[in-house]
Amino acid sequence: MGLALLVVIWLITFFSTYFFAAKTWYLPTGMSAATAGIDHQFAVTFLLMGIVFVLAQGALGLFVWRYRDQGAATRVQYSHGNTKLEVLWTTLTAIMFIGLNLMGSPIWAAERFAPAQAGAVPVEVTGMQFAWYFRYAGVDGKFGRTDPKLQDASAGNESAIGLDTTDPAAKDDVVTGTMYLPVNREVDLTLRAEDVIHSFFVPSMRFKQDAVPGLAIHMHFTPTQTGDYEIACAELCGLGHYKMHGMLHVVSQEDFDKWLAAREAEKQ
Repeated sequence: MGLALLVVIWLITFFSTYFFAAKTWYLPTGMSAATAGIDHQFAVTFLLMGIVFVLAQGALGLFVWRYRDQGAATRVQYSHGNTKLEVLWTTLTAIMFIGLNLMGSPIWAAERFAPAQAGAVPVEVTGMQFAWYFRYAGVDGKFGRTDPKLQDASAGNESAIGLDTTDPAAKDDVVTGTMYLPVNREVDLTLRAEDVIHSFFVPSMRFKQDAVPGLAIHMHFTPTQTGDYEIACAELCGLGHYKMHGMLHVVSQEDFDKWLAAREAEKQ
C-alpha cells in the first residue's frame, strides 16, 4: 500500500506540474508600461513555488513509503521533531516570502501609489452594485462636487454618482459607463465605491485595486497600445457580481479629445 501511495502522489505531482507548466501564461497580453515588471514577478513566483511544490510532494511520497506499516512488532516511539530542521525551513520560508515582497514593492508601491506625473489624465472610477462609472474632469481639470443626497442609481451616469450640477466645476464633468483613455499617456485614477468593496481589475493593464467605501484611492498606469480591454470586478460584491464588468477603449490622443469633446457637447 505504501508503494502504491508513493506512485499515486508522484504521478499527481508530475501531471499537475506538467499541465501547469505547459500553459505559457495565465494572463492576456500586457498592454501597459508596468507589464514587464509585473510579469517577471509572476514568473519568478511561479518558478519558486513550483520548485517548493515538487520537492514537498516528492518528500511526502517518500515518507509515505518509508514509514509504511511493515508489520513489525516494535514499540511505537513518539517524536518531538527536529528543532534545527524546523528553524531552517521556517527561516528559508521567511526569506523567500519577504524577498518576493521586496522584489515586488518597487513595482506596486512606488509606481502605483506614488503621485502621477504632471499631465496625467485624471479619471474618477466609481464602483456600485453592479456597475462601473467613469468621470472625466473636462477642460477645467477639476472634478465637481458630489452629494450622496443627489444619488439615483436607477438614472445612471451623473445621477448615479450624485453629481451636483450647480457646482461650476461640475459643468464640464463627463460621466460615462465606458472608459476611454489616450494611448501612451498616464492616467491618474481616483477609485471610489458607493456601497460595498469592489475591485477594479483590468487584466491587460496588469491593474487591480480594491475600491473601498469612504476612501478615495489614488493610483496610476499607462496604456501602451490601442484596443478594447475588459474591465471586471474581482471582489465578490453581491448577487450581481458576475455581471459587473465594463470596457476600456484605448485610443489615440486625437480620438480621445474628439470623444471627450462630443460628450461635453451633449451636456449643452
